[in-house]
Amino acid sequence: MILIRFLIISVCVLYIIRSLARIFLPMLFQSMVNKAQQQNRQQYQQQQQSSNRPDGKIKVDFIPPAKKNSVPDNEGDFIDYEEVK
Repeated sequence: MILIRFLIISVCVLYIIRSLARIFLPMLFQSMVNKAQQQNRQQYQQQQQSSNRPDGKIKVDFIPPAKKNSVPDNEGDFIDYEEVK
């Protein structure tokens, strides 16, 4: 008797949760999508405002550090080869 009661209650609870999920999950996802769209619009507007410079002007934001050669030019092997036809 206890097992049957437990099964009936768990089926009812799962049915209620499923029904509520069908109602509230689309609203939740829609609000998340709207928030992401708003953030993307703001980021795009910031990029447009920062790129308002005269044509022909170049702005360099990052200059990578110069790499040092680990092997000096006078060291190492250089092999001449001949093309065989």
